[in-house]
Amino acid sequence: MPRKRLVVEMGMGVDIRGGDYTKAAVRALKDALWHNSLTVVPALGYTVDQMEVDIEIGVAEPDLVDKAQVAAVLPYGKASVSVGKGGLDIKEGDEHTIVANAAAVVYLNIDLAGS
Repeated sequence: MPRKRLVVEMGMGVDIRGGDYTKAAVRALKDALWHNSLTVVPALGYTVDQMEVDIEIGVAEPDLVDKAQVAAVLPYGKASVSVGKGGLDIKEGDEHTIVANAAAVVYLNIDLAGS
C-alpha cells in the first residue's frame, strides 16, 4: 500500500527565559497539533494508531533537542522526529529566548485498489 500524505500542521513554540530547546520544540509541536481534529483518518476506514507522523523541528541548536520528548507529545500514531537548523535565538545579557518551529506531516498507508 502506498504511503499518502493527508495533513500538514505547523506550529511555533517559545522558551522565553530557560534556554531549553526541547521545551520550545515540544511547545511548537503542541501548537501544531492542539488546534486540529483529524476526523479524516476514521472517515477513510483507518484507525488513528495507523497514522505515521513525520515531525520536523527547526531550532538554532538542533543537537540540544531531545527527540524522544518531542515524539511523546503525539496522542496516537507512530512518530518520526527530525531536527534541523531553524527557529530563532534571542540573547540579551543573561536572558536566552528560543523560538522553535514545527511541522507535523500525517501519512497513511492507503489501499488504493479498494477504492
